[in-house]
Amino acid sequence: MRLDKFICKSTDLTRDQAIAEIGSAQVTVNGVVILEPATQVHEDNSILLAGSPLSLRPSRYMMLHKPLHTLSSNVDGDYPSVMNILIQAGFDKVCDLHITGRLDADTTGLMLITDDGRWSFNIINPKYLCSKRYRVTLRDAIAPSQFEQLVERFAKGIALPGEAKLTLPAKLEAVSCGAGGINEVHLTIQEGRYHQVKRMFAAIGNRVNGLHRESIGAVTLDIPVGEWRYLSADEVNSFTVEQLSLD
Repeated sequence: MRLDKFICKSTDLTRDQAIAEIGSAQVTVNGVVILEPATQVHEDNSILLAGSPLSLRPSRYMMLHKPLHTLSSNVDGDYPSVMNILIQAGFDKVCDLHITGRLDADTTGLMLITDDGRWSFNIINPKYLCSKRYRVTLRDAIAPSQFEQLVERFAKGIALPGEAKLTLPAKLEAVSCGAGGINEVHLTIQEGRYHQVKRMFAAIGNRVNGLHRESIGAVTLDIPVGEWRYLSADEVNSFTVEQLSLD
């Protein structure tokens, strides 16, 4: 962990304040004055700020139901940041939090938010093939007679424009069938390529009109839109290296 982040996670200082303390030679690591905020430190190191020892507070793990037209970022842009939901709930120091698995502004659903970088790395690390399930609304309904062929095609991998490798096997399931055919599906993927779901359907000549993430790994969205909650211990532990290696 970076030294400035360690200070933020063990004090009430902002990142800028932490950097200022480091720059004024107020921080030592194992008895050595450190002046570089990006210095990597470990929680087992002896880290002092103005002579007082620092220790990390417990990490935070939560889910949030992302509304439409919000940004997967810590700051506002063309749309408001999802972090406003936490700020309005009285959360402090949201600058320390990061989103694990971002969603586009026009995509809704499950977001995982934490200040534990090692935990979130386990989720996005392609080595562990952490599954993500999406509910997809399509522009063009698919005839039931053609759907099984698409199921097999997605299971074998889809060729995306500009990429040499096929997508990893994905699971396609019908959700609803209208008069014109199947217009809503579930798609479960094990990767996180850029705009992957939208590009997969574009590659077969269709278009995604609505996209909603329902689950990541063993964690399923179960709260109303615009709400958040802490993850249970079992949910947090489902993303440990040991558990992901078993799945």
